[in-house]
Amino acid sequence: MANRNQIIQEINQLLTGGGFETSQVYYQSCFDMAARKKLLLLLLKVLVNIDSVNETHVQEIRKVANTFLASPLVIGLKSKSSPLEEDVVYERHGLPVIGVDTLKNIVLYDERPEFLADRGGYFVNINGSILKEYREEYSLSLKDLADLAHVSRETIYKYENDMVRANPETAMILEDILNMKITVDIDIFETPKCDFDLNKVSSEENTNSEKTKDLSNLGFGVIETKKSPFDALAIENNSNDKSSDESPLIASLENNRAPKTLHKMAISLKDLSLITDSESFFIINNKKIKESLEGIPVIKSWELKEAGDSKEFMRLVKERRDN
Repeated sequence: MANRNQIIQEINQLLTGGGFETSQVYYQSCFDMAARKKLLLLLLKVLVNIDSVNETHVQEIRKVANTFLASPLVIGLKSKSSPLEEDVVYERHGLPVIGVDTLKNIVLYDERPEFLADRGGYFVNINGSILKEYREEYSLSLKDLADLAHVSRETIYKYENDMVRANPETAMILEDILNMKITVDIDIFETPKCDFDLNKVSSEENTNSEKTKDLSNLGFGVIETKKSPFDALAIENNSNDKSSDESPLIASLENNRAPKTLHKMAISLKDLSLITDSESFFIINNKKIKESLEGIPVIKSWELKEAGDSKEFMRLVKERRDN
């Protein structure tokens, strides 16, 4: 069986072959790589055994994905000792999970999975409005169709009102009766619904100090991360809505890191900025480090404190970037 690095390499080749721009691999991060194709941004976590997914990492990747309007996705080989089935979507801690072959079908052939693995077996989603439309076209009552499909009248009612999933066998029987496809493909690239609001993060949730508070005071919503290639994400408070053109900012807060470590982080920040179409910057106290690291703007802590508001701060960041 392939190891994790081999799977990551295979996925990277698959995505680039399918027209995606991919990032470098971020080891020891809540996500292993990012990939973009036009407006679709993916944050991928790769595992051999999907049951080893870390719930804390999941919570962080959901926050990051929500901020970037990205789609988080776990890709694996097996669950316990059983290989993942092709064209089946699994779920772990609220994240969609698929096998490599399923990803290949999506990326190369645009074939979306229909089956969802859950407790009790496999299920499919039914388009309730189409089911009702064709039932009525055939002049069948709820009971008539239920009798033909060997289910209860209440079950057909729930299907038509999108209240429950169906088992694949029942769905096939209904499609044979109505001579119409009624199952719905699963959209694994849907941006996760999240009640997390970057603008409403309390100061207690941000533990890194003064730098985070100073960014908040300028008018940024800020979250800190513990398992990602950066230390924090920020977005202007008046821009955190779906219609805004402003992208999140990626921040690295020095935290007494050695210069060699900072240079490595700068390379990752540059890479992520390109993939996510975001600005990135360092906030650093070290006087020996000038105005940029590997092309990433460096802002000194005193400059952060002296900025009047988020607009003034962003002008400084863009000025350093352009220089």
